[in-house]
Amino acid sequence: MSLTRLDGKRVLLTQADQFMGPALIEVLSTQGATVIADTRSLLDPELPAELVRSAGHVDVLIAHLGSPRQQLLVTEGTEEDWRTMFAELVDPLPRLARAVLPQMIERASGKILVMGSASALRGMKRASSYSAARGAQLAWAQAVGVEMAPQQIQVNAIAQNLVDNPTYFPPEVQANPKFKERIKWEMPLGRLVSAKEDAHFAAYLCSDAADCFVGQIFPLCGGWVPR
Repeated sequence: MSLTRLDGKRVLLTQADQFMGPALIEVLSTQGATVIADTRSLLDPELPAELVRSAGHVDVLIAHLGSPRQQLLVTEGTEEDWRTMFAELVDPLPRLARAVLPQMIERASGKILVMGSASALRGMKRASSYSAARGAQLAWAQAVGVEMAPQQIQVNAIAQNLVDNPTYFPPEVQANPKFKERIKWEMPLGRLVSAKEDAHFAAYLCSDAADCFVGQIFPLCGGWVPR
């Protein structure tokens, strides 16, 4: 069996009906994984533990936490805007980890993949709270990745941007001539990254072929962020 296959793996995916969720379900399932797809918001502090308990055995947790980017100047953002962004994108991470890591540590095997954003790697106007929360996600993955590596558990993150998905880039946006022009000059790739390209890379990082990565951040943005 290929090490890149996910046969027999149980993958817990959060916010599975939004953002990259549908593409992840399709690709992970095609690769042989059993996907436990949860669609609830994780704002309730008790819900992550409940979710992991109901899932049972979890080989891979994909922390797929999204929120529409707030188009606000830093002088316009309120305390509530800031707190809401962190409540949606950051606060669920340690709660999910506390719930799922004990079983992974016991087995000396497991993976956590954070579906993050490249907005944390390059300055963007009108995105300070969003970019800060996304940056916290990536810093969390780096720190926990180093902490868990001796337990044979891999924690990494994909920092994506300009990936085709209906939440951030619906058809009416993609049809806009100004958006098409933006893609031409802003992205070396010259097009949006497809959802399947993103999902296939995520599937690889969930596989046994990717056991060597420790707290790494992988930009996936068609060259929008040079690395």
